Amino acid sequence: MNSAPALWRSRGIAAWLLWPLSLLFGLVAALHRAAFAAGLLRRTRLPVPVVVVGNIIAGGAGKTPLTLHLARALSARGRRPLIVTRGYGGDADTPHPVTAEGDAARSGDEAVLLARRAGVPVWQGRRRADAAMAGLAAHPECDLVLCDDGLQHYALARDIEIAVVDRRGLMNRLLLPAGPLREPPSRLRSVDAVVLNGAAEALAGAAPVFRMTLEGRVFHLLDAPERTADAGDLRGLRLHALAGIGEPARFFDHLRALGLDFVAHPFPDHHVYQPQDVAFPDCDALLLTEKDAVKCHGLSRTPIWVLPVEARLDPDLAAFVLGRLAELKHGSTSS
Repeated sequence: MNSAPALWRSRGIAAWLLWPLSLLFGLVAALHRAAFAAGLLRRTRLPVPVVVVGNIIAGGAGKTPLTLHLARALSARGRRPLIVTRGYGGDADTPHPVTAEGDAARSGDEAVLLARRAGVPVWQGRRRADAAMAGLAAHPECDLVLCDDGLQHYALARDIEIAVVDRRGLMNRLLLPAGPLREPPSRLRSVDAVVLNGAAEALAGAAPVFRMTLEGRVFHLLDAPERTADAGDLRGLRLHALAGIGEPARFFDHLRALGLDFVAHPFPDHHVYQPQDVAFPDCDALLLTEKDAVKCHGLSRTPIWVLPVEARLDPDLAAFVLGRLAELKHGSTSS
C-alpha cells in the first residue's frame, strides 16, 4: 500500500481541480526562494560546512537512513559530523541534544533513532540554524553539519545538497496540493547529488546520481535487544507487521523478500502508537521498523521484533561529499 493520497499518483480530475492551488503554492515557494537569494531574508552561515539531505516530495523517501549512513561513513574517514534535525512529531520548541534514551514525543522519532545509531551528536530544534549553532557550541570538535531534511529550509545556508527519490518517483509531478511536490522537478538539477532509493527510476537531467539499497536480515527484540532472530526463526509464527513511515509498502516488501508471511498494518508517517494499535488476538509476534519501535516500548506484551537496516550506496557517496568539500575549500582559499 502506498501512503500517498491516491490523487497524487495520476493526473486525474481531482488533481486538475486542485491545480490552481498548486500554481499559488508554486508562486509562494518561488518568491520565498527568491527572497533568500536576493538577501531580503537572512540566511545563517555556520562556521563549518553544511550538508543537507532532503527531498522535493511530501513525506519520507529514505532521508534518515541516508543521513545515518553518511554520519558513519564520514566519521570513519576522519570527519566529526553533527546531525541536526527538525524532529517531526516532537513537541520541543527550543534546541536540545537528543540521546539514545530520548523521548520521541519530545524530540521526534527520527531524531531518537539517529541518536541511537549514528554515533555522533544529534541536536533537534524547530529552527535548524539555532539547533546547529547550539550543537556546535556544545561540541566544538564537530567540523561538519549533516542536516536531516531541510532542503526547503533556506534560512540555513548550505554547501552541499543531496535529494532523495524513492521508488514512487515524482508521481504525477505536480506541486502541492494537486501532487506531492514541494518544489518543481527542475529543482533536482540544482542539487549536488540525487540518491535513488531502491527501485527508483533515473531522472532525466538530474544531478549526479547514486543508488541506495536498504539491507537488513537480523531482527532484535525491542525490550531485550541482545536477543536476535532471523527470518527462519520467525517463520510459522502468526506475524503482524506495522509501519508508520513514508512508504509502508517498502517495509512490507522487504519482509516478504525475507520469506515471511504476515498481516500488514500501514500507518501514517510519524504515527504515535497507542496500545490498541498493537493489540491483535491472533498474534505471536509483531514486526516493526526501527523508526516505529522507538515509540512502542511497553505498549504490548506480545514480542516486538525490530528490523534494523543499513544503507548501501553505489557509487561511494561519502567519497563524493568529501571530494566536493575539498573543492569548496580550495575555491574559498583561492578566491
